[in-house]
Amino acid sequence: MKWGDARRSNNVGSAGGGGGGGFKLGIGGVAVVIVLSLLTGRNPLEMLGLLSQIDQGGQGTEEVQPPNTDDKTVDFVRAIVGETEDVWGELFQQQGASYAPPRLILFTGRVQTACGGASSATGPFYCPGDRQVYLDTSFFDEMRARLGGGGDFANAYVIAHEVGHHVQTLTGSAQAVDAARENGRDVSGDNGLLVRQELQADCYAGVWAHVAEQRHHWLEAGDIESALNTATAIGDDRLQKESRGTVVPDTFTHGTSQQRVRWFRKGFDSGKPADCDTFKASSL
Repeated sequence: MKWGDARRSNNVGSAGGGGGGGFKLGIGGVAVVIVLSLLTGRNPLEMLGLLSQIDQGGQGTEEVQPPNTDDKTVDFVRAIVGETEDVWGELFQQQGASYAPPRLILFTGRVQTACGGASSATGPFYCPGDRQVYLDTSFFDEMRARLGGGGDFANAYVIAHEVGHHVQTLTGSAQAVDAARENGRDVSGDNGLLVRQELQADCYAGVWAHVAEQRHHWLEAGDIESALNTATAIGDDRLQKESRGTVVPDTFTHGTSQQRVRWFRKGFDSGKPADCDTFKASSL
């Protein structure tokens, strides 16, 4: 992926956190927290945040500093975030709207957010409470080691997916899911609103990739495959099979590997956000 010519975003910061010790959960532990959150109707990030705050004494949101712009990984993140800003700014403008971009916060080990505390074990995530994306770049190493092989475009897909959640906040679909949960509706399961929300973010990532490719012609042989391999590796069915040895569709929150690939591909093939309405889709 030839990302060198992309505009660098100024909406990337760095939070304190820290490495060794403290609050740590493996994929299996995260799965347990997700199951408990579904049973209690709580947001999984809130429950992970509570655990992290217990470990850290309930610290508040950390001060954000400018990132190390000499770091190649930081430079890559700024380039991808800059391109999400330009692409979504263009797409919103076409609809007569204005796009307010999120800020992306890089951290190491753990971080405090408006959604509570989180560790690197949670993976990249978006917090609607402060409208920020959080990323421990060690996740890229995890992708190379375990999740489909990684690579620049696969890493870009992960960032674009989280930005897709921000788009959902701006368009109101995220609030609709929250309202349904608060009204007692079951939003979990393989056909539930949580899965539909995540698959829409995958589709939005595909839309971004389509428009960005038209702008830069920066994709190289194997780039699409690397993103699809990552989407496959982080499907609910694959992660559950690896962590617990069995698949429980009633606890799905992100969609199967096949579904994640399908919706990313749908967005990438069309380049139209309107084609990403997973909430109205009769079949996922």
